[in-house]
Amino acid sequence: MSKSVVIVGGGTAGWMTASYLKAAFGDRLAVTLVESRNVPTIGVGEASFSTIRHFFAYLGLEESDWMPECHATYKLGIRYDNWRAEGHHFYHPFERPRTVEGVSLADWWLRKKPSADYDRDCSVIAALCEAKSSPRQFEGGLLTLGAGEQDPAAVGRSTMAQQTTQFPYAYQFDATLLAKLLTGYGTDRGVRHVLDDVVDVAVDEHGDISHVRTKESGDLSGDLFVDCTGFRSLLLNKKLGVPFLSYQDTLPNDSAVALRVPMEMADQGMGPYTRASAQAAGWIWTIPLYGRTGTGYVYASDYCTPEEAERTLRAYVGPAAEDLEANHIRMRIGRSENSWVNNCVAIGLSSGFVEPLESTGIFFIQNAIEQLVKHFPGGREDEQLRVSYNRQVAHVMDGVREFLVLHYVAAKRNDNAYWRDAKTRTMPDALAGRIEQWKVKLPDEDTIFPYYHGFEPYSYTAMILGLGGLDVQPLPGLALMDDIAAVKELQLVRDQARSLVETLPSHADYIAHVHRRRTASA
Repeated sequence: MSKSVVIVGGGTAGWMTASYLKAAFGDRLAVTLVESRNVPTIGVGEASFSTIRHFFAYLGLEESDWMPECHATYKLGIRYDNWRAEGHHFYHPFERPRTVEGVSLADWWLRKKPSADYDRDCSVIAALCEAKSSPRQFEGGLLTLGAGEQDPAAVGRSTMAQQTTQFPYAYQFDATLLAKLLTGYGTDRGVRHVLDDVVDVAVDEHGDISHVRTKESGDLSGDLFVDCTGFRSLLLNKKLGVPFLSYQDTLPNDSAVALRVPMEMADQGMGPYTRASAQAAGWIWTIPLYGRTGTGYVYASDYCTPEEAERTLRAYVGPAAEDLEANHIRMRIGRSENSWVNNCVAIGLSSGFVEPLESTGIFFIQNAIEQLVKHFPGGREDEQLRVSYNRQVAHVMDGVREFLVLHYVAAKRNDNAYWRDAKTRTMPDALAGRIEQWKVKLPDEDTIFPYYHGFEPYSYTAMILGLGGLDVQPLPGLALMDDIAAVKELQLVRDQARSLVETLPSHADYIAHVHRRRTASA
């Protein structure tokens, strides 16, 4: 039975893993985390999926326990600017379309086309994003869009697999501050924290890691080793030689440059969303946090130099970018052939990564941790547990890859070589056939990537109808059906959105309220 774990690497991946393992197994599992003082966390501002609430609930942390400490804000969706045409924007909201007469409201919208904006016609959340509204009232009441939604504090020790309804928001937070908070959480619960540099990794005659040697603290031994060393993948790829499968043939964005921009919410307001603004060789993310904005340009180095990318980002930010230090990042896009080999599991960037277009980095970490607990080994004989784990993790990353490729193929923008090449680049297996299917029938459970990867059919639909580059036809059968109920539902969405905008506080005001309340109780 594996009774001791050594985590190599800290940051978000390392400390999320250490904290979760302690929450799951308590003192029955010894957890050691070794990290260097000299390796900074890559994240400059992280956005997440709505399923991240299960992670915090599993640890027993409520929003008031961690959000102020991590300068966190709410995220109701992603806003896409200029992907269809210059000046155009649309939202990918955390909201499933309603059903009318057994048919998705998205299909009815395609038939009726009450306006050019699918998101604002069929989604309440899109209107809240436009109005920069909070999903909560000052007294804490939660925005609800349908039956079965639970407050994050009420979900208890559950995993992403238990999220059967679409929760209306996720979070945006400072990744460095989250790692710091989880360091305290983990060490308070018995995680041994070693600040040192790993100088060697020892492997025994079976191919297992026996120990890691540190510069000052000697050898650290364990039954299971978790590689959280980022893109270096010091244990899994470098020492054990596990092959890395690149996604570069389908997703060419391999670089980023980021800035931490001070922001006064009272002056600028705060959208409850992550923004992805299309540029000449990629896109710029904007993540609003309490007191600052995390922003960066994700680009393809075949089409843009680091110097050009930094100039573009600074021009996008404007005068606030003056004198700010830029962080240049080279990204390794793809996944390890297997993320768990022998007694070594890679979690986070050391396992794999796709560009951060749909905020999947934290999702990959959370999924890997949950799967590790569900597949936790008893010894060397547990090969089938490793096989099952590797299959699930590979499916998740391959599925996300396919979904992101759709963004570029379906984008109407084609004003330069970068965007034109995106339409003709090699596609993952089966995606071309799926796209032909979606042109005549919007995505459903039977026609999207067939394994769990965090995205539902409604996400594919939101992107296809927002990006505007595919010729999508309405269902012919709807011409023979009575559309009275659909017309009423479309109007109801607008009415409900208007009512919520009138009653909910602004996102900036609510986040400021959370911080004032935290200060008062300190």
